[in-house]
Amino acid sequence: MKYVMATLCAAFACLLSQAAMAQEEVHAVPIEKAPFHLPVFKNEYVTVLKIDVPPHRNTGFHTHTTDSVSVNIEAADMANQLPGEKQTPPQHSKRGQPNFTAYANQPPRTHKASNLGETPFHNVSFLFNYPKPGRFSPSSRAGVSGYTQIMDNERVRGWRLVLEPGETAGSFTQTAPGVRIVLDGSEIAELVPGQADRGMNLRMGEFYWQDPGMTRAVRNNGTTRLELFEFELK
Repeated sequence: MKYVMATLCAAFACLLSQAAMAQEEVHAVPIEKAPFHLPVFKNEYVTVLKIDVPPHRNTGFHTHTTDSVSVNIEAADMANQLPGEKQTPPQHSKRGQPNFTAYANQPPRTHKASNLGETPFHNVSFLFNYPKPGRFSPSSRAGVSGYTQIMDNERVRGWRLVLEPGETAGSFTQTAPGVRIVLDGSEIAELVPGQADRGMNLRMGEFYWQDPGMTRAVRNNGTTRLELFEFELK
């Protein structure tokens, strides 16, 4: 009798576990509607998200379906959890780390991210709003001073720009639309041939949409180090 009861209890626990797993999957939301994922810009090409998860909070279960690019603005200790599975040990997200994730050619991915540390998880991401690459041809910026290529795949090409106070990056022509994401801000001037220098005060975590066709250089007119990322779409 005790064996039968134990078997029934085990079977019941298994059913409860399966029901809980199904409930987690049902209640997953699209990434654009997940807690602490704020859409801040959208056009026909991309949706930009400001992701800012406070310490000891989580994103809830949400689903990724489109290719995306992200840059970590602040470091944090983040743990991941898939529906029906245990939470993974936390991993330390590196500040200034750019990432590309190809979701479009994979099954939708549902997960929950939890901030287990004492610092905010601050990230700026953009999602592709068109399903296939091949619409644009980005610039190369090969040999352009100040720029280091950090990403080149089927969807996007990206660079890191670092300028100390008083330094000027080389000039180039942007040939595809894209996104600029600021890691460490400063006062800059954009130098466009035939136009007056245009001053800008860039701040940490800001982003800017950039149309193609402009030839420009950048000078750091501030007193702090400038570090930013620029991405051109394909």
